[in-house]
Amino acid sequence: MISKYFYESMDVKKNFIEKNEQKLEEIINLIKKTFEEWNKLLIAWNWWSAADSQHWAAEFISRYKLERKSLPAIALSTDTSALTAIWNDYSFDKVFSRQVEWLGNTWDIFIGLSTSGNSKNILEAMKVAKEKWIICIWLLWKDWWLIKGLCDYSLIVESNDTPRIQETHLVIYHTICEEVEKRMF
Repeated sequence: MISKYFYESMDVKKNFIEKNEQKLEEIINLIKKTFEEWNKLLIAWNWWSAADSQHWAAEFISRYKLERKSLPAIALSTDTSALTAIWNDYSFDKVFSRQVEWLGNTWDIFIGLSTSGNSKNILEAMKVAKEKWIICIWLLWKDWWLIKGLCDYSLIVESNDTPRIQETHLVIYHTICEEVEKRMF
């Protein structure tokens, strides 16, 4: 039955919001405050999720639903010259951390996504972010020991099914966009 995919997706989303609504509320308010204080979001995700990071940054830079001023968000997966230079000169593990080192300022927010929780390039970026007093948020599918002490907030989607996790991540960042817009404008 095709409908099973829809029900599975709904169940994962329902489980997520029941366990994370308060934390999501805190993150929405934190992002709003970050923008109000002229700070920015740095978003880093790998593989197919790199396109999601670009999508999310674009929602802030352009608009989500409201006509409003642009909000500062950078998807760290978009600068192919920087990515390939860093990968060539250092390693793939450094492709985001080198960008955070230069682009990130104290009280910015770094948002990392790793469905596995084991992405070394996200972990390296979080280490640099923490050294610079950048707030770290991680979207993942379970609470990995690797992020302990690096992550200020984690949004955990409890599922072993990558497509269901990604679908929930989409609802999470659309919810954040819509609520930040409504609260600011």
